[in-house]
Amino acid sequence: MSTKLKAKPNRSTDIIVPDKLYFRIGEVSRLCRLPAYVLRFWETEFPQLKPIKSSTGQRMYRRKDVDAVLRIKKLLYEEGFTIAGARQQLRSEIKTEKNQVPLPFPVQSAADLKRIRHGLQEILGMLASRR
Repeated sequence: MSTKLKAKPNRSTDIIVPDKLYFRIGEVSRLCRLPAYVLRFWETEFPQLKPIKSSTGQRMYRRKDVDAVLRIKKLLYEEGFTIAGARQQLRSEIKTEKNQVPLPFPVQSAADLKRIRHGLQEILGMLASRR
């Protein structure tokens, strides 16, 4: 009995990546239409690309690694970046993601926090006295 896995399209290309936890280098090579030696080379050039190795030494790419390969391929082959330029572009994209605006939680003053803490201690006291 086999189960069907849902495939998810990659946003930057029309390649559909199966929804799996891990992919072997051969699978990634076929999916991305790249030779395995290119993938191994890119591992040395792009710190974002870090497949883990199985106990037998086989490279195991996660979904985020496959997405990174597809993004690198697009930068290099379609957008004409050099390797150094693509590396810089990926770095700037990561910084942009990290610099997102935080959620607008109200800032509490020290007096507000003391009042809240006191209220919580009163509730705790009521609960303890019920036992």
